[in-house]
Amino acid sequence: MTVLSETMVRPYEQPATVRSQVTVPLRFPDGFTSTAEVMTFHGLSDGQEHLLLALGEWEQTLLNQGPAGKAPLVRLHSECLTGDVFGSERCDCGPQLREAVEEISAVGGFLLYLRQEGRGIGLYSKLDAYALQDQGLDTYEANVALGRGEDERDYSAAAQMLGALGAGRISLLTNNPDKAGQLAALGIDVAEQVPTGVHLSEANHRYLAAKRNHTAHTIELPAAGSPANAAARAHAAIPTHDELLARVDALIPRLRERAEETERIRQVPDATMAELKEAGVFQMLAPQAVGGFGMGLETYVQVVRRLAQGCVSTAWSVGHLVEHVWMLARWPQEAQDEVFADGPAPLAAATGAPPGQAAEVPGGYAISGRWSFASGVMHSEWALLAAQHGDARMQFLVPVADLELLDVWHTAGLRGTGSNDLRAEGLFVPAHRALAWERLAAADNPGSSIHPDPNIHIPMATFLNMVAPAAALGAAEHAIEVFRELMMVRKVKQTVQKRQADSPLAQARFTQAYGQVATARLHWDEAVRVVSGSYGRRPVTFTDGERARYRLSLGLSGAASAEAVRLVLTGSGGSVHRLSHPLQRIQRDVNVLLNHASLTMDPILEQAGRGLLDLGFTIPAEQF
Repeated sequence: MTVLSETMVRPYEQPATVRSQVTVPLRFPDGFTSTAEVMTFHGLSDGQEHLLLALGEWEQTLLNQGPAGKAPLVRLHSECLTGDVFGSERCDCGPQLREAVEEISAVGGFLLYLRQEGRGIGLYSKLDAYALQDQGLDTYEANVALGRGEDERDYSAAAQMLGALGAGRISLLTNNPDKAGQLAALGIDVAEQVPTGVHLSEANHRYLAAKRNHTAHTIELPAAGSPANAAARAHAAIPTHDELLARVDALIPRLRERAEETERIRQVPDATMAELKEAGVFQMLAPQAVGGFGMGLETYVQVVRRLAQGCVSTAWSVGHLVEHVWMLARWPQEAQDEVFADGPAPLAAATGAPPGQAAEVPGGYAISGRWSFASGVMHSEWALLAAQHGDARMQFLVPVADLELLDVWHTAGLRGTGSNDLRAEGLFVPAHRALAWERLAAADNPGSSIHPDPNIHIPMATFLNMVAPAAALGAAEHAIEVFRELMMVRKVKQTVQKRQADSPLAQARFTQAYGQVATARLHWDEAVRVVSGSYGRRPVTFTDGERARYRLSLGLSGAASAEAVRLVLTGSGGSVHRLSHPLQRIQRDVNVLLNHASLTMDPILEQAGRGLLDLGFTIPAEQF
């Protein structure tokens, strides 16, 4: 920790000035983007080439920074070549940099990138300290063993940079009390200290513990032997977006081979589940702190879409099981400790149709009801059940083993989802496994204060509406592929062509179907773009117009996907209507998808029209 002398200059006593400003678009490896105004300075006290990145509505925050206004959010980030550039997991610098850019972009403020490698001892000395840490010293002891200070950083230049912009009152994004203390001593009013997330990996647990224990960083860590930490160690390697999609693409041929079996046994085969788990699919939305990947909407919906190119029932089941892991990460800590105890991807079915009834009893609630459409329940350990308690809708987390499973899923399509019913009568649920639906669904849900992963801060309805359209699009893409193969070899009766592809009318039909798939894809991309555009906000919210646009785009995407499948089926001959044929299965699956609330066009058109005309929805916005 740096000790400040009484003679240390304040930024207004030795002012710095801005020497240049340039706009730089930013893109991080996980796909997050932002735009920064990067500034350099004259007159910094240490002569170093420090940078200031102005993010979000930073100019407005400067205007609002008075005692009654919201101060700009500021992060002092010391350069870390190994963590920031090479992704080293020995520290948490890279994830903190990524987190800071997003958090500051959302509210407006500044990221100061300070050239103080290794807490001020330099890059080579930091790597020498790493070698000593490998011999058992902690990060502070290693610096001292090299004859350096535990932390040699001086934030005088940072105060000068803030002073040059007139940022005399700030909210400081940090877990480090020394940063706040130095800035205050240098004349900066630190109105609030905002903690950063805990970016735990197998390699940095000891490092984070040393910061907590040695210099009072505000970091909450699981014990070294706890299930959460074990999960983080076991799943430290996080694939990129492209790497995970490549794993899914490799599964598609086997999903097609098992599609008939999936339909016949009315659930996803165990072999498929094992391959999906091996690929890490179920942990894609789980927080990194419990060993998940913490990925975003773009990866999630692409996975569902590609799985549907192999088997729609599998895509539907997996899409919801993955989504429900994400829902579990929104619960309070006690419930999360229970469900994530055995790993980063607890499987849970969720249903609220129709909601049951709940009565408060000592220690919790007694719930009763019969719940339908519990997709994926055949592979689940937990169930998330909606029940009414007075005027409040609540969700209850219940072990599947405590419920009666009713085998009722005998349907024309999506047979392989195993979406059976669940029943309970007076089942006791402890209070820590009961949560008001309003809190669970909100952007500021209980889990959002536990996990920094951006996806936990997103309103729940945005993910719930994405599965059916993604599955329909993937199904239509598979159908057009099968149609093309048939056309190249099929001879149509009562025609002169040797194969269907040589017929001008067949060519026109193929073009129509192809165009419908392209239309479905464009609408789907637009919906994903609108939702992704909300990520930078805190809290993540939608205007009525934005909600109308993305819901309408999803509905139109589903309708175009279904029309493409219809065109394909009517031009593919009688043999495709055998129940075992992939096109027949696709048609039945898509027909069932169209009846899901996320693709039922009448209410979508009504509410979207009201939203687009700025008339206000006639139902609560979170239900649309």
